[in-house]
Amino acid sequence: MEHIKGIDINYIDYGKGENTVVLLHGWGQNISMMQPVGDKLQKNNRVIIVDLPGFGETKEPEDIWTMYDYADCIKELLDKLNVDNPIMIGHSFGGKISLIYASKYKTQKLILFGSPFKRAIKKLSMKTRILKKLKTVPIINNLEGFAKKHIGSRDYKNASEFMRKILVEHVNLDITEDVKKIKCPTLIIWGTNDDEVPIEDAYELETLISDSAVIPYEGCTHYAYLENLGQTVNIIKNFIGG
Repeated sequence: MEHIKGIDINYIDYGKGENTVVLLHGWGQNISMMQPVGDKLQKNNRVIIVDLPGFGETKEPEDIWTMYDYADCIKELLDKLNVDNPIMIGHSFGGKISLIYASKYKTQKLILFGSPFKRAIKKLSMKTRILKKLKTVPIINNLEGFAKKHIGSRDYKNASEFMRKILVEHVNLDITEDVKKIKCPTLIIWGTNDDEVPIEDAYELETLISDSAVIPYEGCTHYAYLENLGQTVNIIKNFIGG
């Protein structure tokens, strides 16, 4: 744990290599949702996975945080860990934080999984049919209680007063102008059947970020990166060089 902005931030830090990969999970989730990717990268990279404030073993903020507060929190954490040029990987909520981070701070490379950036999110809780599909994915079955514990477990109805307001802030915040400032090479991995953030948003991100490319996963959902984990890891390794 590191004490940042009045909160003890839970994280794991493992692996070795010249590059440091930082993974940020989606809303209502925790470290375990990004660990399948991190575990495959640890041989040649330092890997840091964070429980974002309000999730996992990291307590909620004591006031209403904006997405910029979350990005600044990650920056302060990485400063304490002597990381100054990370490879940022973010899913959904964590992807939006990663976008803001890369627009403000030195970032080697950026990888996004279904990351919203404007007011176009339908909702953050998953539909039953999506859950049924995900349960057939081996890597997800290997995560204890995946569907019940993580997907949609901290949506608007279940969130505390603070987290509800943060969720509303997240959903309503358009960071298009921030995204335009990103200069680092960016990879955009997206499911064509993403019901949370449509594939059209991926292609719009591609037009906004000068050095970027979309890799669509045909027939996959908001959790495309896990549905095709082997492909995801191979693509990331080729992109970051290790």
